[in-house]
Amino acid sequence: MSQSQVVTRIAPSPTGYMHIGTARTALFSWLYARGRGGKFLMRIEDTDRERSTPEATDAILRGFEWLGIDYDGEAISQFERADRHRDVALEMLANGKAYKCFSTQDEIQAFRDAASAEKKSTLFQSPWRDASEDTHPDAPYVVRLKMPRDGTTEIHDEVQGKVKWKNNTLDDMICLRSDGTPTYMLAVVVDDYDMGVTHVIRGDDHLANAGRQSHIYHAMGWDLPTYAHIPLIHGPDGKKLSKRHGATGVEEYQAMGYVAAGMRNYLARLGWSHGDDEFFTDEQAREWFGTDGIGKSPARLDFKKLDNICGQHIAATEDAALLQEIKAFVAASDDRDLTADQLDAILPALYCLKTSSKKLGDLLDKAHFALTQRPIERDEKSQGMLDDVSRRILNELTPQLQNVTWDRNTLEETVSGLATAHDLKLGKLVGPLRAALAGRAPTPSVFDMMLVLGRDETIARLDDAAR
Repeated sequence: MSQSQVVTRIAPSPTGYMHIGTARTALFSWLYARGRGGKFLMRIEDTDRERSTPEATDAILRGFEWLGIDYDGEAISQFERADRHRDVALEMLANGKAYKCFSTQDEIQAFRDAASAEKKSTLFQSPWRDASEDTHPDAPYVVRLKMPRDGTTEIHDEVQGKVKWKNNTLDDMICLRSDGTPTYMLAVVVDDYDMGVTHVIRGDDHLANAGRQSHIYHAMGWDLPTYAHIPLIHGPDGKKLSKRHGATGVEEYQAMGYVAAGMRNYLARLGWSHGDDEFFTDEQAREWFGTDGIGKSPARLDFKKLDNICGQHIAATEDAALLQEIKAFVAASDDRDLTADQLDAILPALYCLKTSSKKLGDLLDKAHFALTQRPIERDEKSQGMLDDVSRRILNELTPQLQNVTWDRNTLEETVSGLATAHDLKLGKLVGPLRAALAGRAPTPSVFDMMLVLGRDETIARLDDAAR
């Protein structure tokens, strides 16, 4: 890997489902790397052994697979790199950049209580920071980083600009716990460095971490990555996105029938913009994406916009690829039970189903006419459409359809001619035809249904309804 190659990463914690915010961060990192011929890496931050589960890791990887966000190489386990993290802590200890702290939790609490009573800063200042080794007791200790006490810490962030912290507000953070396990703050830095990460794109809830973590880089003589801390996603009410706003897990969106391309498009626009462009392809997104287009304010999740974008992508997807999305959706849904033959029967109908469907569930509802078999079960409204007058007209229509050319124009002319003969508007025949062919709404145009079903099946359904 050349020094100039861009390397980004995503580092989810497998303690539950994959949040849509994690997916958006991953997408930004993926677009940034892919658009510059770089690498996008995956790290599973599984150091919380009580909460991390293999099932959650699998769910995360399934989420990325569905979204179509691929990563280079194998996913890295942070837990499995604990020895390397520990070695770095010990190296900083040996170089005088870190120190052993023997203070107990009771002593730390007593320090804070006393400082609070005296109205002083409760930021813990360890008495062991400059203690000579010959004063060290034979007792458990943590390894703390020697943070600067005076001046300021400053980083440049591609989104937030110049960010500063007063060093007297930064504590000597723990790098190794008393049981010898590394902390998250240390592990993240070591992993990013070892993985060659050049650009860290993550939520702005990690911005304060960047200031503290920068001192690990300095202590080891490592170059800092380029930071871009992006605002979090909020709900429509402007509050931090949570379950009360609706789905927050990526797999929930798949089960709701959103298509992956639409999700990528929408998530890319959620906090980033390229002029006024709303609908775009992956290729365009990779070409256009840059941190300069990321806003500083939290983005608001808008389900109407998501629906519209996904609808446009459904309409633009090639039929064969769309069928694969439908099959994956059915497999992920609890309330959809379709056979392989039924799913294959959708393919010839996709041309008239995909142009007005915002989600795959909408599409399958409209596809009912192609999935069902005779005798057609009709709902109450459809049954009401087939009164005596309608049945007589359908009886007249069926022989006319026996020998006509089976194309849309001819079918429209034939049905329109019959309506005119009965002094009816065409719309008056559409309801009975829909009831006969599908047994319920919603459906595509009745003429599209006739084309998809073919002459024999169309006439058979009309005959059934006319009886």
